[in-house]
Amino acid sequence: MNKPAFAFTPKNYKLMLIGLALIVLGFVLIGLDGEPHGNGVLGLTIGPIVTFAGFIFEFYAIFSKGEKTKPEA
Repeated sequence: MNKPAFAFTPKNYKLMLIGLALIVLGFVLIGLDGEPHGNGVLGLTIGPIVTFAGFIFEFYAIFSKGEKTKPEA
């Protein structure tokens, strides 16, 4: 019997977890801003940049190709 081909490889899942961690880190940075209503450097600049980088990394993780395996005979 043939094994079913999964859409993602373990590499993709690791990259997706890294992207998710970047997104969470970005939101935590936004929340850590000491200024009222998040109007400081962390809330307006660094946090959103890290969050956006996490989403870009997620797109890369989803669209990256896994290693090709040789078909078993």
